[in-house]
Amino acid sequence: LFAVALAVGLTPELLPMVMTVTLARGAIRMAKKQVVVKRLAAIHDLGAMDVLCTDKTGTLTEARVALVAHPDLSGSPSAAVLALARLNARLTSGTRSALDAALLSGAPDEPPAARALASLPFDFDRRMVSVLVELPDGTRQLVVKGAAEAVLARCTARAGTDGASALADAERARLAAWEAAQAADGLRVLAVAFRAMPKDAAAVAAEDETGLTLSGHVVFADPPKASAAAAIARLQDLGVRTKILSGDAAPAVRHLVAVLGIPARGLLTGQEIAELSATALADQVGEVDLYARLSPDQKRRVIRALQARGHVVGFIGDGINDAPSIHAADAGLSVDGATDVARAAADMILLTPDLGVLADGVAEGRRTYANIMKYVRMGTSSNFGNMLSMAVASLVIPFLPLTAVQVLLNNFLYDLSELGIPFDRVAAPDAAAPRSWDMAEVRRFTMTLGPISSAFDMVTFAVLLLGFGAGVETFRTAWFVESMVTQILVIFLIRTTAPFWRDWPHPALAATSLAALAAALYIALGPFGEVFGFVPLGPGLLAALGVIVVAYLVVVELSKPYAMGRPARPTAT
Repeated sequence: LFAVALAVGLTPELLPMVMTVTLARGAIRMAKKQVVVKRLAAIHDLGAMDVLCTDKTGTLTEARVALVAHPDLSGSPSAAVLALARLNARLTSGTRSALDAALLSGAPDEPPAARALASLPFDFDRRMVSVLVELPDGTRQLVVKGAAEAVLARCTARAGTDGASALADAERARLAAWEAAQAADGLRVLAVAFRAMPKDAAAVAAEDETGLTLSGHVVFADPPKASAAAAIARLQDLGVRTKILSGDAAPAVRHLVAVLGIPARGLLTGQEIAELSATALADQVGEVDLYARLSPDQKRRVIRALQARGHVVGFIGDGINDAPSIHAADAGLSVDGATDVARAAADMILLTPDLGVLADGVAEGRRTYANIMKYVRMGTSSNFGNMLSMAVASLVIPFLPLTAVQVLLNNFLYDLSELGIPFDRVAAPDAAAPRSWDMAEVRRFTMTLGPISSAFDMVTFAVLLLGFGAGVETFRTAWFVESMVTQILVIFLIRTTAPFWRDWPHPALAATSLAALAAALYIALGPFGEVFGFVPLGPGLLAALGVIVVAYLVVVELSKPYAMGRPARPTAT
């Protein structure tokens, strides 16, 4: 029975409650800050995150895509180019993008000038949308709209006032330079092209997207979000490095970073990543912050490569194609206006698409982790040390140091003293940098403070037996009192890495701890002590126990910096 009681005393049975309540309180606080938590454990993952991967649209920009120009190949505004682009946007069978919505905004609400026969939706390999239409005169035409460089590569002719003509290499180079210049100014450029199709054509395939005639371009703007730079700086202060994973062209990504003043290193394109093995990519992702023209699978590969380097990675996205990356990340994030698939894959949903809100969530995740670790430290230092002491003492003294009932009473009261942990405040140094589960840290803490606790228990046993010649009941009462006082008071020391007098606990934790201590002393030394096998103690013995308790607390406070390790400094690696 005594062995079973020791096993119960060693078991951290309060850990599920502490974790659940702490995470639930974190979820409530995050909800007040416009973050909905779908998976409670993700709160800790968010706090442990040291790399955040994000697309630029909607997070770093205002997500207010607007059509700003629709020039022909001479650079003049062209109604024909706009009409062709709108026809493609209106008749595509795939999901309409924000660019399609911008094209159709303000368009006349009238039947299209052609009838859709088939379409080939956008994908990240082709990076274009094609629609097969039948014109009023009965001819059939393929209308193509997509990434400027992808469409240009498939064009062999150019449209002009005098009809189509061959697209010369010099013209091709000039247009490519113009497209790059627009992207460098932060604008998104789509090329619009077409080709005649056979009269019996009824379907469209990727092989049909060749021999196109380039009509012109449509140009869009999405202004940078003014708050993004401050939010990223705040994340960096918290030790979280931000990496931009975008499907846009490299010049557009560089322009955004320059406008917002975001510190960023290196750039990799989707084409370059396609040529890298998983090992080679993992070697590079640590030093590269910007990624352009990525497919959804390449975004996922970047996340996996970062995880292979030991990083805890968060990803925020809002599109259908972001779902694999959201799922692959340690902390998957989406926004309220995202697609159903993205929201379903996410662990958390930001009701406000602002990285500043996310920074609040990171801080909350670290607070949650810190409070959970407090219970782990308390269990390893006090429960483990005291149960070990009783087990050893039972081998060398002619009676059990505590009865089974007294062991369970000790464990029950100590658990009550820790009920306030989920409400406790966390000092700034304890939440300054990402922290994940570190068994080496727990082991160091256990092997430092556990033996200290046992050593003072041995001192207590020696004082009781050799100094006072205590009988069985007196020994058990004195040992119970010393054990309860040291276990509960040490909570105020090991709950923080700072000196305890500089970081006071939350009133809820102070109340539960002191109330449990008062209950323990009353049960052991009060009129009902004999019910549990306790007897009154003399003043001299109580004074000796007081000296032992004070000495123990002093040694723990001095040993705490080594046992807990120095608070990790915020890093941006």
